[in-house]
Amino acid sequence: MDSNYCSLGIDIGGTNTVFGLISSSGLIIKKNSLLTESEKGPVLLFDRIFEELKIWNQELNNQWKLKNIGVGVPNGNYYSGMVVDPPNLGQSWNEIDLVTLVKNYRDIPVKITNDANAAAMGEKFYGAAKEMKDVVIITLGTGLGSGIIVNNSVLYGHDGFAGELGHIIVDPNGRICENGRAGALEMYVSAKGLKYTINEYLDKYPNDVTLNEIKSNGFDGKKMDQAFDDGVEIVKEIYEFTGNMLGLGLAQAATILSPEAFIFYGGLSNAKHRILDYTKKSMDKNLLSFQKGKIKLLLSQLPDGEAGILGAACLHKD
Repeated sequence: MDSNYCSLGIDIGGTNTVFGLISSSGLIIKKNSLLTESEKGPVLLFDRIFEELKIWNQELNNQWKLKNIGVGVPNGNYYSGMVVDPPNLGQSWNEIDLVTLVKNYRDIPVKITNDANAAAMGEKFYGAAKEMKDVVIITLGTGLGSGIIVNNSVLYGHDGFAGELGHIIVDPNGRICENGRAGALEMYVSAKGLKYTINEYLDKYPNDVTLNEIKSNGFDGKKMDQAFDDGVEIVKEIYEFTGNMLGLGLAQAATILSPEAFIFYGGLSNAKHRILDYTKKSMDKNLLSFQKGKIKLLLSQLPDGEAGILGAACLHKD
């Protein structure tokens, strides 16, 4: 019976990889996360994932039959099954035929997509986008990813690489990304971008106690949020700068796509209103007049680590 079948959903990020067994109704049967350790390459990561899967099968007394596997991975190509120049994963992941690699572990249907597209599908099937036809999901993790839903379908483009809003240029003379381009949105709005901003402020204010504490604690987002809530002006200024840059990028995307909403998912989105209030003001300022005030900014309705694996499991529903 279908009720005994499940999918393995895998969400690979620059820092962490989340994976889980998902029933046909969207129930997460088992879930775990691992450090991606991308510098060690994909084989070691999948060795660890499938070793965990063996343990799960024993714990579940083999009562669930694995029907298919879906993987969300930076620059994963839905059409070709390849990973090409993935941001935040490094060269050991470049030009990897990921579908073939995964089939070496379990020879069942495997589909891959960009990690942000997977999160978008998770939100579309199970989260904040369930009732929306046109929406953009923004993942704010190590980098900035985006999944675009147009008329209820993921936008892939002719080559599978559509929707990279993290690479929108917001400052032509700005920070250089790993692709050698100047001023990409991801370099300002992501964990990587926030670290860059904090270090720039520390160059100007090397003795600032709050910023030095935040850096010494590994750029802990919760400490940033607490400092903001405590009224620390330099942190408020950093969040305002970050929100303004995000709003500028969203306005460019909205001019082309005119979505009902942008939905935010991932670590940096936990800052919530602290960044998104500035983002909304900046976006509305830069929108066309008839769009101002009409595009919503929403937070994911799914717990951290779940949108990606749920969406990856949904790849076999299309």
